[in-house]
Amino acid sequence: MTRLFFFFLLLALFLPPAVAQGEFFSLAPSDTVVGAIRTYSVERGESLIEIARKFELGYNEITEANPGVDPFVPGEGTPVRIPTMWILPDMEMSEQILINLSEYRLYYFFESGGSRFLETFPIGIGREGHDTPVGEFKVIEKIANPPWHVPESIRLEKPELPPVVPPGPDNPLGTHALRLSDQSILIHGTDKPFAIGRMASHGCIRLYPEDIPILYTLVPNGVRTIIVRQPVKVGVHGGRLYLEVHNDPYVETTLADAAALLIRRGLLGRTDVSKLRNAFEKKDGMPTDITQ
Repeated sequence: MTRLFFFFLLLALFLPPAVAQGEFFSLAPSDTVVGAIRTYSVERGESLIEIARKFELGYNEITEANPGVDPFVPGEGTPVRIPTMWILPDMEMSEQILINLSEYRLYYFFESGGSRFLETFPIGIGREGHDTPVGEFKVIEKIANPPWHVPESIRLEKPELPPVVPPGPDNPLGTHALRLSDQSILIHGTDKPFAIGRMASHGCIRLYPEDIPILYTLVPNGVRTIIVRQPVKVGVHGGRLYLEVHNDPYVETTLADAAALLIRRGLLGRTDVSKLRNAFEKKDGMPTDITQ
């Protein structure tokens, strides 16, 4: 139970209780859906960006769940949906980091004391032309207070930058970093938390400043890291069947793709076709009940 002990010690000692600290779940072997969707009333002066961070969501998740709500001035008292419910990606759930670029979310599956656990965080990913690569990697180095060795491509864009930015509040890598076996890619913190849930980096994966110390503490060197694009996911929770669809500009998906996934999982016979069609067309990034 060593990692869990240090995890909860970190939360208690170093992170203020008012700050969200990832979403943590104990998993049963059959779990394919976690969390719950909630409703929140906007307080005076709040933006959806601030609310997203409060509830451990990215910009993409809060805006897709609340179409028509101004993300910058939603208005005091406006009810907003908090989409803290996720269908787990369709992958093996042994100990590993699993990053689904289609939903801007990182999942870390691990075992401790014979039990299975999940910690999940919203992320920022590479922007167009600097796409975060998909594939299988592993964590090869953990770095506390990392200096930023500015890539030549970035110095060409911003010649005012020095060759190395030392640790500190202006360092875009934040307080901790995990280097992947593709050595140009890091999982790290950020000095621009508003970019979580957006395509904004040069290929690296960014976490909120309060999240990266947790992941850094939990993850051992050498852990497998899988990066995928899965815009369509299906799962079962409480005897009900759910579909989750994300807008991914890099992956063209159709209703037939969703049906094929349901067939492969042996779930098509439990599906209401009308609900399936409506959920697919919404593409709001939230699990939607499509049970027959």
